[in-house]
Amino acid sequence: MGVLNVTPDSFSDGGLYHDAGDAVEHGLRMLDEGADVLDIGGESTRPGQQESVSAATEQGRVIPVIAAILKARQDAVISIDTYKASTARVAVEAGAEIVNDVSGFLWDGAMAATCADLGCGVVLMHTRGRPDEWKSQPRLADEDVLPLVKHELAERLRAALDAGVEREQIVLDPGYGFGKRFDENYALLARQAELLELGQPLMAGVSRKSFLARTLRPLYGGADAPMQDRLYSTLAATVAVILAGANIVRVHDVRPAVDAARIADALLAAIPPGLEGS
Repeated sequence: MGVLNVTPDSFSDGGLYHDAGDAVEHGLRMLDEGADVLDIGGESTRPGQQESVSAATEQGRVIPVIAAILKARQDAVISIDTYKASTARVAVEAGAEIVNDVSGFLWDGAMAATCADLGCGVVLMHTRGRPDEWKSQPRLADEDVLPLVKHELAERLRAALDAGVEREQIVLDPGYGFGKRFDENYALLARQAELLELGQPLMAGVSRKSFLARTLRPLYGGADAPMQDRLYSTLAATVAVILAGANIVRVHDVRPAVDAARIADALLAAIPPGLEGS
C-alpha cells in the first residue's frame, strides 16, 4: 500500500503532493513501482496535531486525485485514509474501494454504519488517544502493550461486525506510533503475531516512523535520524512486520519495500509445514 498524502502538513511528506497534479503523478509512479493499493489522505494525523480540517476541505483535496488516478488507471485499487463518514462515502462513490480509518470507527459515530452501507473494504486501526494527547500519555509497561492493543482491536472488530460490516471486508492495524511511545512499538512488534488470533488479516505501517529514528540516534550524534535517512530502518522494520504476520504494509518508498517484501515472502514460503509459528 503506497502512501499518498494530499496535505500540507503530514509528518514525512507534507506539502510535497499538496498540488493535485503532483499527487496524481506520484500516485501513478507508485503504481508503476509495484503498489497494489494507493492510500490517499487529505488530513494529517501526525503527533501533536491539534486542529482537524473540515470535511469539505478534506474532500476537496482527495476527490480530484482519486478521480484522476482512476481515469488514468481504471484498475487501480484506491483506499481513502479518513475517519470522517461523509468523506468515506464521497470517496467510495468516486471509486475508492477501501476505507482506512485510523480511529477504528471511534472518532465519527456514523462511520461504522456508513461503511456497512457502502459495502467497502475497511481497515480498523488501533489508536490510543488523539494526536494532541500522545506526548502526555502515561507510558505503558512492555508487557501491557500487546494485551491492550489486542483487547481494543477486538472491541473495534466487534463494533464493526455489529454495525453490519462483513467479516471478510475487515483488516486490522495495530497502529504503530499512534499513541505508542518509542520503545512501546518494539514491544508491540515483538508480539504482533498474536493479533492473528483475532481472525483477521493484518496491515502494518512502520514507514519512516519516529520510533525508528529514535533507535538510530547513536548514529546521528544523539539526534533522531532525519526523515531522508529513514529508508533502511523502514525496510528492516517492514521485513519484521511481514515475518510477524502482516498481510499488507503501508509504505512511502514503494519500490524498495516491494523488494524487501519479496525477500520476506520467500523466507516465509521456505518454512517447513508445521513450523510456521516457530
